[in-house]
Amino acid sequence: MSGPPPILNQAPFTLENLPYGVISSSQNSTPHCATAIGIHAIDLCKYAETREFNFDSVKDGQLVANALKQSTLNEFAALPAKLRQQLRSKIQDDLRQGMVPIKCLVPLSDVKMHLPMKTGGYSDFYTSLEHCQNCSGEMTSSKTFNIPKNWFYAPSVYNSRVSSVVPTPTDIRRPKGVYFKDGMDGTPEYGPSQKLDFELEMGYFISKPVPYGERMPIASAKEHIFGFVLLNDWSARDHQLFEMRPLGPFHSKGFGTSISNWIVPMEALEPYSCSPKNVQDPPPFEHLTWPGKADGALDIKLSIKLVRNGKTHELSKSNLKYLYWTPYQQLTHHAGAGCGMETGDLIGTGTISGSGTDSQGRKTELGCLYEAERTKTDVVPLENAKYNGYLEDGDEIVLEGWCEDAEGKVVLGFGECRGKILPAN
Repeated sequence: MSGPPPILNQAPFTLENLPYGVISSSQNSTPHCATAIGIHAIDLCKYAETREFNFDSVKDGQLVANALKQSTLNEFAALPAKLRQQLRSKIQDDLRQGMVPIKCLVPLSDVKMHLPMKTGGYSDFYTSLEHCQNCSGEMTSSKTFNIPKNWFYAPSVYNSRVSSVVPTPTDIRRPKGVYFKDGMDGTPEYGPSQKLDFELEMGYFISKPVPYGERMPIASAKEHIFGFVLLNDWSARDHQLFEMRPLGPFHSKGFGTSISNWIVPMEALEPYSCSPKNVQDPPPFEHLTWPGKADGALDIKLSIKLVRNGKTHELSKSNLKYLYWTPYQQLTHHAGAGCGMETGDLIGTGTISGSGTDSQGRKTELGCLYEAERTKTDVVPLENAKYNGYLEDGDEIVLEGWCEDAEGKVVLGFGECRGKILPAN
């Protein structure tokens, strides 16, 4: 039996969106693939059993149906983009015609979300010019606020932890580590972080792998990206200051990385391709040069909220297009040494900051609290605060992202990336 479609075009999970995730529910406690529409999830395992996939061949239909029956999205993401696009079009048509069986629909309020993909590698970039301008100096070997020359010639990146990538909502325990008690090169001390921070980022999952030993031309970068999520790479800034010399962050960024649960596919994001905000000077090397200037970035609006003592505070806004090095350049650089990329690998864009200010000249597009400290911008409430401008135990950070049409209407969104701080143990 088929019923009317659920509420369509209800942000963030509109008909134009159809993001993919992994859910379980009282009806089916085993994690399984799903897509979100309005206030419902479509159980794609049941959907594959119920609807016939009349693709180019019977074999293609079987490949898609089998992939949707898995407990992660890896097998589906690894399928040729053409097959994924055909499935997306079929779901959209079925929703418009009221042909999605009622038994395939599960209220989002009744589902438990799981990590959408099995991830073997996670790397995090450092590619926002404004973020670097606000942070350079103390966290690097440089004694000035000048950004190192090499930053402008290739995207900066480091390998991070897969085991601490967690879905929304997952509580984050305040980490313990070593920090300088009295500032840079003071007396080292071991204990809970005194400067616990968030980082406003996006992440993207790899679909088509890049074989070990091979490189990936930048023109094909989109073919290797399954889709995007919101990402918060939690950071212990005092521990990071201790670790940065000579090898860079370790425990200070390895204790928790929160992501939103629904992967918005590249097909949904294509209409929001745009030119990057920044002009790259010097021009990038040939292998990092995007073939078309108008579609080398994505226009995705972002926001950060803090929930403290039951009150919600708007902290900052930003946009993915602000990155100096775009996701396509990041991925091309990452694969450039022949390391290979696997389906399910997660790439963090790095903190996404902007140069926006309000009528008083205060910065309004800071991507983290460390930038607020460095630029002397009051961001979080300071009354009765133990950690003086950084995150308190019990604080909850909520990241949101969305795309708008020319009239400013929200057409699709990413949901929330949410995490709450627990005391150190």
